[in-house]
Amino acid sequence: MKGMSRLVWMFAICAFSQDALLTAIDGESDRSAVLLERLVNQNSGTFNVEGVRAIATIMDAELRALGFTTRVIDNAKIGRGPHVYAERRGRGTGKPVLLIGHMDTVFEPVSPFQTWERKGRTAIGPGSADMKGGLVVLLAALRGLQKTGEIDKVPLTVFLTGDEEAPGEVAISRREFIEAGKAARAALCFETGIRGVSQDFASTARRGFVGWELRSTGVAAHSGQMFTERVGYGAAFEMSRVRDEFRQKLKEPNMTYNVGLMLAGAGAKADRSGVSSVTGKDNIVPAEAIARGEVRALSPEQVARVKDKMYAIVAKSLPGTKSELRFEEGYPPMAPTAGNKRLLKLLSDASVKAGLGEVGELDPMQRGAGDVSFIAPYADALSGLGMIGTGSHAPGEAVDVESIPRQAKRAALLIRLVGSM
Repeated sequence: MKGMSRLVWMFAICAFSQDALLTAIDGESDRSAVLLERLVNQNSGTFNVEGVRAIATIMDAELRALGFTTRVIDNAKIGRGPHVYAERRGRGTGKPVLLIGHMDTVFEPVSPFQTWERKGRTAIGPGSADMKGGLVVLLAALRGLQKTGEIDKVPLTVFLTGDEEAPGEVAISRREFIEAGKAARAALCFETGIRGVSQDFASTARRGFVGWELRSTGVAAHSGQMFTERVGYGAAFEMSRVRDEFRQKLKEPNMTYNVGLMLAGAGAKADRSGVSSVTGKDNIVPAEAIARGEVRALSPEQVARVKDKMYAIVAKSLPGTKSELRFEEGYPPMAPTAGNKRLLKLLSDASVKAGLGEVGELDPMQRGAGDVSFIAPYADALSGLGMIGTGSHAPGEAVDVESIPRQAKRAALLIRLVGSM
């Protein structure tokens, strides 16, 4: 009976601790919404280095207030905004739990989509879902753990990157990030949460990506000479040929490819932020064309296979033209490992016990590449713990503000569980 009484007592203590944690997080909701508005209204497009630095300053202060020792990692030499690194050992032992986020967005200062707008429980704004909402959820979870004294029980590392949407030189910009992953017991990523018809989802796998650039050249001439033996087809038709063969021949399960930018004419220029220019007239055969895009796949083998197909297509130029293809450094895939699936089960079970419902496993085709993939080879990882959002990377991107406490509760419970493993 003594043993049984002790067991009942322990369960009662755990239930009380959980209730206190959930209540503490509910108390953070208004504060979190105010912070989210502040973050969204500060432009932090990847190439707006000062804007990313402003977000880093805010996040650095928030983490220091939670007892973290912080360091801002400058990336000016590679043309990117800073990262924020923070650690907190407390009384915990063993490897830390690594919490991941990013501070940049796809919306540069030239975008017309710039400000926060609240409509009931919905907030619309650039980067609200991807992923300033995730930063707010991360902080709300940590504040809940702090209020209940449980933050001291789990060694924690936080790493917030400043260039996730368009990384600089990966060997430089991800060096310390990868080292943090190698030292972690598990990695939890606060990218956008996904809501289905009957449940929310998290990701045990993410596709990686490689960027590509296609340049086609032809003979500049009067349009009346088009298709002649001397002039040939021109750069625009050659690029159209390549793109159409990509459309016909590249499709595979768990793989997508995209053309995100395309120019044809004369003097074609496109910088890395997407600012582009070209000149041309309707009676001139275009001499040059540029296209940029990406390939997303679930394994390195799939990426290699698709690249070989693309090279073969590009090699067959139309008369009077030539095309060249080059690939750019991208993101590795995050494989759906048994360890990642165990993290999802912990999350889902804890969510059910807290009355928040099951959390399902998201189809990898429903989520793009992300920083967590650099860590996945070294530690079990789970992604999608941020605010529930829609429309990422497009004007009208929005989040459900009422999902802040829901997602923060799940994250805090998972941090507590992983930290005790």
